[in-house]
Amino acid sequence: MRQILSFLAVVLFCCCSTDNEVKAQTTMDKMYITIGGQTQSATLVDNEATRELVAALQNAPITITLNDNNFEIWGSLGRSLATNNEQMTAQPGDIVLYNGSNICIFYASNSWSYTRIGKIDGLSESELRTFLKAGESNISVTLSLSSGTTAIRSLTPNSSSKDEGNIYSLNGVRVNNPSKGIYIKNGKKWYYK
Repeated sequence: MRQILSFLAVVLFCCCSTDNEVKAQTTMDKMYITIGGQTQSATLVDNEATRELVAALQNAPITITLNDNNFEIWGSLGRSLATNNEQMTAQPGDIVLYNGSNICIFYASNSWSYTRIGKIDGLSESELRTFLKAGESNISVTLSLSSGTTAIRSLTPNSSSKDEGNIYSLNGVRVNNPSKGIYIKNGKKWYYK
């Protein structure tokens, strides 16, 4: 009897889920940030701002130019998102929305009223400073989803072996020294730890 009830519960759950719900669950929690050919994952919080950002990223990656501010890189997202500002002390790796249309990615701490977007996964403070190009200006940053948003449209085997072993970011940029993240190598996805 217990097995039958368990089976019916699974069937009912599967029947109630729509493709849109499944797609939202698989794309809502992660975003990828690419800077200088290196890609890092970020875990997103669940709020209206991130839902709007994910909806925009489902159409295409967003590339923006950010500048250093002695504790973060920040700049215009090129669009306004819903705000749910709260007074907080942002920590290294935090990604927030400022004034509804500016994105800030922190490599040090700062207290202000922000809308939380997410946090970069698994980098130390010094690794964050390097990845975010702390101290530089005009930093090109690409935001994309882990659900296959990529500049790589297809993979064609090369008859010569000179391309074998090359590593590419999800945006199709060749990477010589990959850091943590997902990359394409020999036509397959690879996760570097």
